[in-house]
Amino acid sequence: MNRFETHEVFNQAPPFGDLNLFRCDPALVEAVAREGADWAAAWLDGLGARLGRAEVLDLARVANEFAPRLVNFDRNGHRIDEIEFHPAWHGLMTMLIENGAHSLPWEAPRTGSQVARGAAYLLFGQVENGSQCPVTMTYASVPALRQNPAVAARWLPKILSREYDPRSLPVEQKRGALIGMGMTEKQGGTDVRANTTRAVRLDPGAAARLGEEGADAWRIVGHKWFFSAPQCDAHLVLAQTDEGSSAGLSCFFVPRFLPDGSRNAIRVQRLKNKLGNRSNASSEVEFQDALGWMIGRAGRGIPTILEMGSHTRLDCVLGTAGIMRAALCHALHHARARSAFGRALAGQPLMQNVLADLALESEAATAFALRLARCYDQMRDEGADPQQALLARILTPAGKYWLCKRGPAFGAEAMEVLGGNGYVEDGPLARLYREFPVNSIWEGSGNVMCLDVLRAFAKGPETIDALGAELALAGGIDARYDAWCERLLSGLAGADADEFGARRLAELLVVAVQAGLLLRHAPDYVADAFVASRIARDAGGAFGRLPSGIDAAAILARALVE
Repeated sequence: MNRFETHEVFNQAPPFGDLNLFRCDPALVEAVAREGADWAAAWLDGLGARLGRAEVLDLARVANEFAPRLVNFDRNGHRIDEIEFHPAWHGLMTMLIENGAHSLPWEAPRTGSQVARGAAYLLFGQVENGSQCPVTMTYASVPALRQNPAVAARWLPKILSREYDPRSLPVEQKRGALIGMGMTEKQGGTDVRANTTRAVRLDPGAAARLGEEGADAWRIVGHKWFFSAPQCDAHLVLAQTDEGSSAGLSCFFVPRFLPDGSRNAIRVQRLKNKLGNRSNASSEVEFQDALGWMIGRAGRGIPTILEMGSHTRLDCVLGTAGIMRAALCHALHHARARSAFGRALAGQPLMQNVLADLALESEAATAFALRLARCYDQMRDEGADPQQALLARILTPAGKYWLCKRGPAFGAEAMEVLGGNGYVEDGPLARLYREFPVNSIWEGSGNVMCLDVLRAFAKGPETIDALGAELALAGGIDARYDAWCERLLSGLAGADADEFGARRLAELLVVAVQAGLLLRHAPDYVADAFVASRIARDAGGAFGRLPSGIDAAAILARALVE
């Protein structure tokens, strides 16, 4: 207790920290093992211990309190467009890069590498989320960049490096490189086909001055309204082309520095003043004859960049599961140490209902996220399973919609557990609450995701078959689950998969997969509580509505092993 002249400070929870974020989460430990990444358990345990240290958790506070700053000109008036970050940001980035959060599945692919990387990303999501943005884009850029062998040969060794190098230099002089992206413009937003940024082939004289690489260069003029992480060494950008067979929206690789060492003509106009994700820089830019190199086929920019987009959407799911886990841990830690009205807060029945409901949502999100990561492993492994690719095609947009949509309500409920202490910026709950919406908005908002689910099902009955096979693995365990799945699949085969009801469809689909995973793998008291509260009732209701008979004490004991 601290003593003031007027009072003593007591009945306050000690600071959350100095615990192993991996070991304290049985649901995550179990998911890593069953989804094929048990070989990574020791590494994840060590990472969880490091990330759970109080001084590491505090880096998130500092990096967000001291936001990045745009410096357009140096003291001599030269245009530099540099972004200055607090050392806390660089500390977070160093940990992400040296642990392969950007590179692990691409370095030496092995069974479970996407799952191992996904589990690490989920752990980092419990610490700080802005620093995950450039790491996600760098990770997701690799499949797209491989469509241009010349760019890949020059850049991938630096992209896959585990050395974080924030210096602004040509890539040949750097120990590691990061990749960002720029798709949307003022007039179109998500409708990127409305983009007006244009690209034309570089004229022969200018191309000759660039040497061998000049033959494939394009000159880009236009703007981007959201240009993510302008400090990155290069960005994937969409621009219109109009040269015969090259007409249409195409994808370009636009580096900050040109092969001759000069700065590319990318002008950062300002940094976005965002609700959350404040540690990271998002910007508006103009391209004033910037040079870029085409990635993928001409006129096929959207499919090309969607190769990147599917992986960024996977990270939206993983990142949301991580923020949910962080919010739950802070709420439960507080409730265990706090008394109210003469009783321990965590032992009061109604509070147990709320906390157990949050714990169920968090465990289901973790199970779903790592199951989805396994789809990405199995669709790229030697002897790839086409059914897993079909499943990923459904579950990625559906999961991004539903988990990310549940995030803000989850964060608000966790904040309410702490009351006023949760609402103020002195603690982490306010920051976590502000982080949730970005995963729902970035890389396609809710409606875009749900329409993508419909497009996936429209491609043929094989997609429904892949979902049915996944759900059938838990068949016969619980009659309520069986009836739910039967209605879902029969509706897909009939006329229920229409645009007006697409959000409801995505919700039902994700809840079915989550229930199946918990029925097969979680303790009975967890699976029964999830089915009783999500399958037998409306899945999207407020938290704290678990029916009677639920073993809330057991759920909470499992939720956070301190």
